[in-house]
Amino acid sequence: MLRNVKELTGYRILSIDDILGKLKDIFFDEIEWNIRYLVADTGKWLKGRRVLISPSSCGTPNWGAKIIPVSLTKQEIENSPDISEKIPVSVAIEKELAQYYQWPAYWTTPGAFPVGNDSKSAEKVENIEKTIHVRSTEEVIGYRILAKNGEIGHVDDFILEDDTWIIRYMIVDTRNWLPGRKVLISPQWVEKLDWKNQQVHIHLLREIIEKGPVYDPEHPVSREYEDQLFELYGVKKYWKSI
Repeated sequence: MLRNVKELTGYRILSIDDILGKLKDIFFDEIEWNIRYLVADTGKWLKGRRVLISPSSCGTPNWGAKIIPVSLTKQEIENSPDISEKIPVSVAIEKELAQYYQWPAYWTTPGAFPVGNDSKSAEKVENIEKTIHVRSTEEVIGYRILAKNGEIGHVDDFILEDDTWIIRYMIVDTRNWLPGRKVLISPQWVEKLDWKNQQVHIHLLREIIEKGPVYDPEHPVSREYEDQLFELYGVKKYWKSI
């Protein structure tokens, strides 16, 4: 099911033996847009520290109760490497976390990135480690969206797929271009993320987006809506048709 990131903020994160804290932010990698960490606000317990939790440690969320269980103890989390508030998170920090928690190193995991199986794979992995950055959804909200021929709005929120922990869409507020409308943009259509200028460049024309279906936050995104969206933009669907 597809869920809005803003709606998940504040969900309680439950460790094996106690309440850990509340979901504060979500970090994703800027290459595949997979969610790599949940950021927990632990309140007064670990004041001033940011706790990152890999989805690999998460159990099945209780969406009704707004609870995300994790297979970690409070002691494990308290003894984990201290992570500063600085973003983006470096690969060096990620390696330290992965080693401590015994999480899989996603940048070397088959299928996580297009590394391949040839003799240059090790070199490709090294290059990925140098270029990949984990980014904050909270940080990117507000970034301007630029189509090929002009600005269309700004990032208002993200929509994730709750069983795969993948960001499927950015919600774009077009109030300065198409008042009262919001549209969805898939990461597949992103050409470049310009962190310095806080811009997201996409390879679509404004005229095409203007013809697209309006996104209504009050209604869940249906497969019918997605079919219409992808067919209009003439791009490959991320799901397999039956």
